[in-house]
Amino acid sequence: MPASTPDQPSVPTLEERVSALPPEERPVLLSGASFWTTEAAEAAGLRSLVLADGPHGIRRPRSDAEAGIGDALPATCFPAECLTACSWDPDLLARLGTATAREAAAAHVDVVLGPGLNIKRTPLCGRNFEYFSEDPLLAGTLGAAWIGALQAEGVAACPKHFAANNQETDRMRIDAVVDERTLREIYLRAFESVVRTARPWTLMAAYNKVNGIHAAENAWLLETVLRGEWGFDGLVVSDWGAVTDRAASLDAGLDLEMPASNGVGLDELRAGLDAGTVNREMVDASAARLLQLADRTASPTGGAVDPEEHHRLAREAAAASMVLLKNEGGILPLAPSLRLAVVGELARTPRYQGAGSSQVTPTRVSVPLEVLAERTAAAVFAAGYRLDGTPDPELSAEAEAAAAAAEAVLFFLGLPENLESEGFDRPDLGLPENQLAALRAVTAANPRTVVVLYNGGAVDTGWAEQVPAVLEAWLPGQAGGEALADVLLGEVNPSGKLAETFPRRLEDTPAFGNYPGEAGTVRYGEGVLVGYRWYDARDIEPAFPFGHGLSYTSFEFSNLALGLTDPAGGGPALTVEAILTNTGTRAGAEVVQVYSGAPDDAGFPDGVPVRPPRELRAFRKVFLDPGASAPVAFTLPLPDLARFDPASDSWITDGGTYRIDVGSSSRDIRLSGTVDLPAPDGAEAPLTLNSTITQWLAHPLGQQLLGGLAAGGGSGGGPAGSAGSAAGGGMADALAMMGSMPLRRLARFPGSPLTPEVLAALEQALRAAGPASEQS
Repeated sequence: MPASTPDQPSVPTLEERVSALPPEERPVLLSGASFWTTEAAEAAGLRSLVLADGPHGIRRPRSDAEAGIGDALPATCFPAECLTACSWDPDLLARLGTATAREAAAAHVDVVLGPGLNIKRTPLCGRNFEYFSEDPLLAGTLGAAWIGALQAEGVAACPKHFAANNQETDRMRIDAVVDERTLREIYLRAFESVVRTARPWTLMAAYNKVNGIHAAENAWLLETVLRGEWGFDGLVVSDWGAVTDRAASLDAGLDLEMPASNGVGLDELRAGLDAGTVNREMVDASAARLLQLADRTASPTGGAVDPEEHHRLAREAAAASMVLLKNEGGILPLAPSLRLAVVGELARTPRYQGAGSSQVTPTRVSVPLEVLAERTAAAVFAAGYRLDGTPDPELSAEAEAAAAAAEAVLFFLGLPENLESEGFDRPDLGLPENQLAALRAVTAANPRTVVVLYNGGAVDTGWAEQVPAVLEAWLPGQAGGEALADVLLGEVNPSGKLAETFPRRLEDTPAFGNYPGEAGTVRYGEGVLVGYRWYDARDIEPAFPFGHGLSYTSFEFSNLALGLTDPAGGGPALTVEAILTNTGTRAGAEVVQVYSGAPDDAGFPDGVPVRPPRELRAFRKVFLDPGASAPVAFTLPLPDLARFDPASDSWITDGGTYRIDVGSSSRDIRLSGTVDLPAPDGAEAPLTLNSTITQWLAHPLGQQLLGGLAAGGGSGGGPAGSAGSAAGGGMADALAMMGSMPLRRLARFPGSPLTPEVLAALEQALRAAGPASEQS
């Protein structure tokens, strides 16, 4: 019944509002009304909702019918996720989420299509600039901060693209074949984190297939996992054009098809309803979720937008996220009085955002060359190269001459837009050869050359050996020119850390050999060894490791303390404590990164599962004045260290000795220690006669029942004790050789102590021990 009081009229429930619509009108609501809007239903109190792209700024087309990139209303172009991820700062992401929500509300946008949570499986993915990281903890933490702040303003977030959408090549059809453990631990985990903590009001289903079924029609993803296990209570929307069978997608849990489908989707739903293959209750449930979304976004709280304030925020975010990859001899920061040569067309024509559906029409753009000309004593410019890649010896010669006459050089290097975009992947890691040729000429003329790098994903940095300093600017948004000058001239101390690994060569990358796939299928053969996990497990030296980033000051880590606690009865947790000290002469920030190693002596009964040598478990950005120290403490619930076990369909925290590393990057470990964690109750796999001999010998109940069989002694107290005595000492060697054999099969060998009578006794004992150990 609807809620009511004597003084207050009853408020219709969502179900009652849906029931107010004629049955034939309800399926109409489940497809878009245009490219960017949903259908309205006045009888149910449902207005038309507006959706817009927006991972790094609102792209609100001037026409709701616009199908291409086209012309959009001006909005602040914030730094792309590839850059803001390098802040490792959830508070900063929350501020960006708040600002984005206010601009969305001002543009009458109800749903912002973002953030992008897909894992950077390969550096070649053309859309990596829209994604946070190769690590799911970092991506999920930053994404949750952005979503929570956005929705606190009354605007819906739509995390995307769910799931395993990790390449642009054949993105509409490719079948991502990935085992469940890898899916759970790597590709679903960031989505799980934001669903459980930030409670997004919508979520976008991806184009691709996952293990043979399109994501938009995948009931295991949308119903079993998303709604059933994670408790998602919002609306699932398709990526634009991701639906191939509207009836199947509805049955799988997809509520809204976007964009308008020229009536095709509606015809499929109506045909299914007439044939009885489409469930009317599913139609009503999806319509109710659309009404709920309209209610949630009915009253955005943001006031008037100040474009200048948001430009300043974009500048702050870019400067706080840029990564100082290299700084030999302390060449940076540059003195404003230096006689400077600025080389590279990208300094005059900056690439500040990615290409494709997230392309924002900025309110204004700060150009690095113009800003540097204003803030330095003398800045001579030489284009050096053409952005179309055509060699131009004359431009290169001009750059060489300008470099020779300067005290220092700023060389702008990067990927042009035509090499990196939504819709296609890059063919390799290389930068344009005409740019590299100009760089070689410039460094020969003046070795005091600092490179500023523009790109949306990791690139080959072999050229970095030629220069003393490299500043990774990524795609810094509309205030990128000012932010660059702030960092280069020392007004901002760089504190960004890489959110992805820079490999030395493409052949070293995890997906090499398993990307981009063939015959419509891509196999995730690297499993859980994605990103830095791969480089550590294979002992491959990267060009720049995950988590790396230099500063103009220095930091010392000390006093590592590890322990176990039970905070407020919430279950056992690992505590990690350390002290961070700024030992330099400038105020600055360090990101304290906590990693765990694979447990030793865990006693895995079925062989040791692949475990990365090091996994990020916690992080915190700490700001300190010169000479200041601060304690940094983390509390990690033991489930945070769990792996997914497909055999038991559950998360298991293995007991054993864990190595805990604390450092400045995944390869710059400053403190290490070990801690013993007990195996949780019930972690063992159920024991059956089909379990292997090794599993029996590792299981407490198995040891008890087999008694002296393994040791070859005669004093065992279990059903097989006398058989063990008869087997003698040679049985121990035989068991070691046959450890992978199911116990039942051992009974079929001549002379086996496991007679049918012994097997029957073992089976009876298993049943007596309870359901967890019964014969299956």
